[in-house]
Amino acid sequence: MKKLILGLIVIIGLLVFLNFSRGGKVVKNTVASYVAPTSLIHKEGRTIKTRVKIPDGYTRVLSEEGTFAHYIQNYQLKEADAQVINYDGSPYIFQHGHVGVLEVPVPSNGLQQCADALIRLRSEFLWETNRKNEIGFNFTSGHYCSWSKYAEGYRPKINGNKVTFSKTATANASKENFYKYLNLVYTYAGTYSLSQELKKVHTLSEVMIGDLLIYPGFPGHVMMVGDIIENDSGERRYVFFQGNTPAQSVHIIKNVSDTEINPWYDLKGKTSLETPIYRFSSFEMVRFK
Repeated sequence: MKKLILGLIVIIGLLVFLNFSRGGKVVKNTVASYVAPTSLIHKEGRTIKTRVKIPDGYTRVLSEEGTFAHYIQNYQLKEADAQVINYDGSPYIFQHGHVGVLEVPVPSNGLQQCADALIRLRSEFLWETNRKNEIGFNFTSGHYCSWSKYAEGYRPKINGNKVTFSKTATANASKENFYKYLNLVYTYAGTYSLSQELKKVHTLSEVMIGDLLIYPGFPGHVMMVGDIIENDSGERRYVFFQGNTPAQSVHIIKNVSDTEINPWYDLKGKTSLETPIYRFSSFEMVRFK
């Protein structure tokens, strides 16, 4: 009985924390995360594609090698029991909402939050595929900040919503400097700027692995499509992963609203979406250029 009471106290405490951790948004299904079945999880799988099994009647949407979709679908995961870790090295208070943790380092500066983690994945893909000149993002002000100009030594001078760039640093195209550039982007970009900058995906049939499900705001939230399956009728299901605030491990989320297909999500007819720790009151789909 004492253990049961203690367990209830812990759950209530988590609910209070989670309800206030997103600006007062009510998050349903948090308790359900503890008991959500994970029969579609292959614990030995060490990529997104091999960690999550396919339900009967579906086939996986395959991605072409060399594409961003292929890069994401085959992204490396930590061991199955890996915890979500905060930027300061402490375990996140809620460890029952995920089924996989991506091998994405979390800087100790706390800057790499939800949108930032996905910006990093896109940037590292472009870096690794020798498309460095395509790395660039808009600040919330709308001003474009490219890696190429940063590497040449250009730095922004920010005065309210006015941003100007001038050459104030020595040219440096190293990987270490690249991460300094990303820290700058993390500081001045976010869900709002991504929503304004990126291409809209208007229909579910167009959604690709690597697309973003986003609620732009201050704060907003965003997740990335990590995998897609489809049945003979053309109905699709999606796996999502996310970073978070505070900055923490990027992780594949459970689906506690539809435990029969957990962690796959059905977006058909949806205008809002429940996840283990966040409720999207509305959302849109966007794609990196």
